[in-house]
Amino acid sequence: MSEVEDDLREESTKRTNREKRSMRKSREKREQERQQQQVEEEEEDEQSECVVLRGIFQLGKKSHDVLLTQTRMTWTPITPETPTGEPCIQQPGVVLLQDVFAVKVKRRRAAGKQSGGPVLGVALFCAQRKGRRLEEETLHFHNASSEHTHTWYNKIKELLTGFSRPRYVKVFINPSSHKKESVHIYREHVAPLFKMADVCTDITVTEKKGHALSVMKECKLDEYDGVVCVGGDGSVAELCHAMVLRAQLDAGSPEEPVKQALPLGIIPAGSTDVVSCSVHGVRDAVTAALHIILGHTQQVDMCSFWSLGQLVRFGFSAMFGFGGRSLARAEKKRWMPSGRRREYALVKTLARLRPEDCQLSFLPAKTSNKNLCEHRNQEQDPDSEGEESWTTNQGLYLSISIMSIPCLSPHVPRGLAPNSRLANGSASLIAVGNTSRSEFIKHLKRYNSSSGQFSFSFVETHDVSAARIRPQSVIGWSEEESEEDGDSNSRSSPIIQSEGAAFPWNIDGELVEIAHEVLIRVHPQLITLYGEEVDEAESTVSCSCI
Repeated sequence: MSEVEDDLREESTKRTNREKRSMRKSREKREQERQQQQVEEEEEDEQSECVVLRGIFQLGKKSHDVLLTQTRMTWTPITPETPTGEPCIQQPGVVLLQDVFAVKVKRRRAAGKQSGGPVLGVALFCAQRKGRRLEEETLHFHNASSEHTHTWYNKIKELLTGFSRPRYVKVFINPSSHKKESVHIYREHVAPLFKMADVCTDITVTEKKGHALSVMKECKLDEYDGVVCVGGDGSVAELCHAMVLRAQLDAGSPEEPVKQALPLGIIPAGSTDVVSCSVHGVRDAVTAALHIILGHTQQVDMCSFWSLGQLVRFGFSAMFGFGGRSLARAEKKRWMPSGRRREYALVKTLARLRPEDCQLSFLPAKTSNKNLCEHRNQEQDPDSEGEESWTTNQGLYLSISIMSIPCLSPHVPRGLAPNSRLANGSASLIAVGNTSRSEFIKHLKRYNSSSGQFSFSFVETHDVSAARIRPQSVIGWSEEESEEDGDSNSRSSPIIQSEGAAFPWNIDGELVEIAHEVLIRVHPQLITLYGEEVDEAESTVSCSCI
């Protein structure tokens, strides 16, 4: 009886195992059918998108079924059925044509030959995104048929011409930027990509400050699709200023700023490159070049800076007080390497920290979120025009900054003005009131972190459409200032000098000395830059001097 029970139990176990295997195979088959249906649906979507070409190419060591539509290329490996007769499902590869910047016919050439040779297929040159960077990637599609290869080459070339991309650009190279590497950067990293993408160039190597401005006033801009600057923030500031002035000249509007139709591309070759980082996220020449080649554009706000009714310049950012004094000291030490020069100026200015006695007025942006300090007395500016409601604060300030872009950099990944955007029609006003040196240093250190740099009672921030800084006394600065002054004195009174002394301003990294009040107005989307809006820049080791 026990043997019969054992046989029945064994038979039941075998039957259960067979049922489990059958169920597992059924599930696998359903999953394969689902994947096959998904592939077929994707192919149907591609076909509904208007299939242009379909053919066989070899990628690596496997043959692939390649499909070309108006917007993409997809390829699926051609694989035999498994021994059980079940198809092997694989996900197709995809490349969007919007990421392809060049297509070439591949040939096998003999050594020393520059042309000719048997056809091997087509090569696609694409921009592949890796984090915030764009990198060049090459896809090789092999096919020995000359007719087949040229049919695909001509069609892909035709589709690529449908994208709005520059074909002829004016290039300005500042050979003196940073470590004098700009010419090398352009030749090694940018020129080969431009050549591959069939972007023609007209190059000017600037010889002195103001050279780009003079060339921009005279050249025939209607011949170009864009302008490219290879240099640091100073070169970018000069060229942006020149482009807006040229737009005013062409429009016959000397009073009001006019939007420049041509986009500007920035190849970073400076020490900080805040404008480039703000539209690329990295200080990388290849990334910047690929944004230009692919025609990625971003509308960007700019500011105009006025004094005594006269235009000083157009720009993106300005620093008064600590930022201006630091730059002025750095400019006196141009013989130092840039990194040491910045650290020297920073430490020296911190050691001789002084407040500025001035009247700060601002016109809040319509969508602004104001963080007002309770200890500031506010009143309406009697000089305000029309219905504009200005807010005015009077007091001692260690630093006043106004920025229409985030001003990202490797040293400050979140930017000097993290709440600002490239094209929101407003600027960030950051006013740092009088405080101790130690508290001010805490504020500066927090720029290296992700937040909290404005979480101090002596710091106020506003989103503004205009601002006015009016010094109440002529406050100067000097390298001969006594270092023995007590810290209490630096917190209570400004340094008074003779009439006519100029105040150092840091406008887009350039030192500008202005003796009177300055009016700043924001002009929405005044210029177009090649790039895209980013929230944070790629970070590097920050300054360790504070």
